[in-house]
Amino acid sequence: MSVPSETHRPETVPVPPTGGAAPRVLLVEDDSKIAQEVAEELESRQFNVQHEESGAAGLSMGLNAHFDVMIVDRMLPELDGLTLIETLRERKVHVPVLVLSALSAVDDRVSGLKAGGDDYLTKPFAMEELAARVEALLRRPDTSRRTMLRVGPLEMDLIERTVTRDGVLIDLLPREFRLLEYLMRRPGQVLTRNMLLEDVWNYRFIPQTNLVDVHIGKLRRKIDESGRPPLIQSIRGAGFMLRDS
Repeated sequence: MSVPSETHRPETVPVPPTGGAAPRVLLVEDDSKIAQEVAEELESRQFNVQHEESGAAGLSMGLNAHFDVMIVDRMLPELDGLTLIETLRERKVHVPVLVLSALSAVDDRVSGLKAGGDDYLTKPFAMEELAARVEALLRRPDTSRRTMLRVGPLEMDLIERTVTRDGVLIDLLPREFRLLEYLMRRPGQVLTRNMLLEDVWNYRFIPQTNLVDVHIGKLRRKIDESGRPPLIQSIRGAGFMLRDS
């Protein structure tokens, strides 16, 4: 499975690493073409990429060296990617993992997350999206390992992809779910429109758009309906905040 090249790719500015040292990425991928393209993309953004071609070699490297994030293909020689991830989690290695796979069914994505993956990207993919997902994993707080999020009366099941308020199921579209997840991981924090565009929509540039406001409005109508106390607050001149009490 090869990744098609992008003919009209916008110019991007590499994201400088935080803390001085370049973030270390372990890439476990047996397709040499994909591996080369992924490595070149991440290295252009100042990442330090270590590549392994087999699941066994990837597991050994993951257990014996420190990495800030891992990218693991699901179908690997010697040891499959999900077994690799499960073994790492059993050995208390909690490095964020992005799973790559040509399998795109819901059950396949769910099994990847249940095995211990933090995110799941199906092939073929755009290098821009892969890089954005890696950067988002690096920005995640420690709560990213949880499969259930709870903020006040809201509960989100990250495996089943369901949301309830006071036990009542709320039907959300995929983008609304992702937006609410971002808010629920940061309760009580003021989140700017630029932050939301970068982390929820994966924008590498900030356009003049009311996209965030439109989706926040739709989300409010679903979770704050029937006269319930509003949970999403607008902070004038700053952005939005999800109430944590």
